[in-house]
Amino acid sequence: MLKRLAAWIDDRLGAAAFAEEALNKVFPDHWAFLLGEIAMYCFVVLLATGVFLTFFFDASTAKTVYSGHYAPLNGSQVSSAYSSVMHLSFDIRMGLVIRQIHHWAAVVFIAAIVAHLCRIFFTSAFRRPREINWVLGMTLMILSIFNGFTGYSLPDDLLSGVGLRIAYSIAISIPFIGPWMAFLVFGGKFGSPQIIGRLFIIHVLLIPAAIAGILGAHLAIVWRQKHTQFLIPGAAESNVVGERLWPTYATKSVGLFFGVAAVLSFLGGLVQINPVWLYGPYAAAQVSSPAQPDWYLGWLEGALRLFPAWQFQIFGLEIPNVFLPAIVLPGITFGLLYAWPFIEAWRTGDYAPHHVLDRPRDRPVHTALGMATLSFYAVLLFGGVNDLVAKWFQLPVESVTWTFRIMGIVLPILVGWLTYRLMVALRLDAWERARHAPSPEPVLAAAGAAAGPGSGAARWGLAGFFGAGALGAWRLLRRHRRE
Repeated sequence: MLKRLAAWIDDRLGAAAFAEEALNKVFPDHWAFLLGEIAMYCFVVLLATGVFLTFFFDASTAKTVYSGHYAPLNGSQVSSAYSSVMHLSFDIRMGLVIRQIHHWAAVVFIAAIVAHLCRIFFTSAFRRPREINWVLGMTLMILSIFNGFTGYSLPDDLLSGVGLRIAYSIAISIPFIGPWMAFLVFGGKFGSPQIIGRLFIIHVLLIPAAIAGILGAHLAIVWRQKHTQFLIPGAAESNVVGERLWPTYATKSVGLFFGVAAVLSFLGGLVQINPVWLYGPYAAAQVSSPAQPDWYLGWLEGALRLFPAWQFQIFGLEIPNVFLPAIVLPGITFGLLYAWPFIEAWRTGDYAPHHVLDRPRDRPVHTALGMATLSFYAVLLFGGVNDLVAKWFQLPVESVTWTFRIMGIVLPILVGWLTYRLMVALRLDAWERARHAPSPEPVLAAAGAAAGPGSGAARWGLAGFFGAGALGAWRLLRRHRRE
């Protein structure tokens, strides 16, 4: 019965040929390619836990009196949003665990995306024909950061309220259109009762739908263009060396999903994150200190703290001091990242399609620029905790701030120069090794091209491969003894 049903469906859809081709698709076997899958599986966990949380969250700023199992807040007047989060955390079975798994999944999700983009950048995987996928990946990162911020702001606690106030100040600093944009998003001036409800719709509906759509397009393009691969024996621009989708790669991928879910569950159950009961409900007259956002927005916090308070006028319009660190700096950075595949092609004159990846040492300037940028944003990230550093080391906050300012200029230059020198040295060392070592791969490739894998020519090719390897090892041993 099932066979006849499958034959009936295949006769009308022709699905068997597609399924056979799909299951036989080859994926490279290297851990670096799993970074993107980790991000995808974190997104799955986010969706699953997020659905659970929406059943109990009340996206309203209406005032209510808290009465629950957290005694220090009993009788306090709080917003409905904050009260529902407290109720979820202390009165719903597994509520706190699910909420913390959701938060940890968001943190790891963005970290995996950033690591994945770094792998693509440093191996030049963005080159033709993958420029579109690079743009989609950058968009995914920005949407994920923004969605993390909206979710972080929903509980209406003191820390998230301060973050929203900073976001409103950044928005209105944009000349001409900023105040109108802030009015549209916040539903009026800061403190509007509509903001939590609007952030809730953005967080659970609009951005997740956009992320799912872009992620689907991203995976479809990877499937259509075939996967990139590192330069390993047998790898070429015209093939992919690795494991077939079924059963090997699929089994590993499913195992990775359960591993990611297990790690996130471990973190959610044993590592506390965002304890809103310690911050208390938001009050406009209060500011929590120390106050740091999640790591993916720490660089923005650091930029606001480290940049000088420069204000100026444009056409008689006053531009506040948050405009340069919060609007201009991210705009330049993300703009350059979006355009980088096209800048790199123009700079090198290389417009050919590439499926084999470069090693970072193959492009010293490219790698040095990437490391310098990462070190600059690392300084901003640590600059966002300058108050904690000052407290830990018993130093004046102003001295710590100036130290980070100097590091923000000196460290990227130093890291970029050291990276460039290291990449050049590694490339020269590789050339020297290749010049002195035998190269048996062409012998094996020629033998495989001339005959099938089971023919006499292939066997002679294998014999030549191992013979050349033994000869090379013997020569290296003699040279080592002479030295």
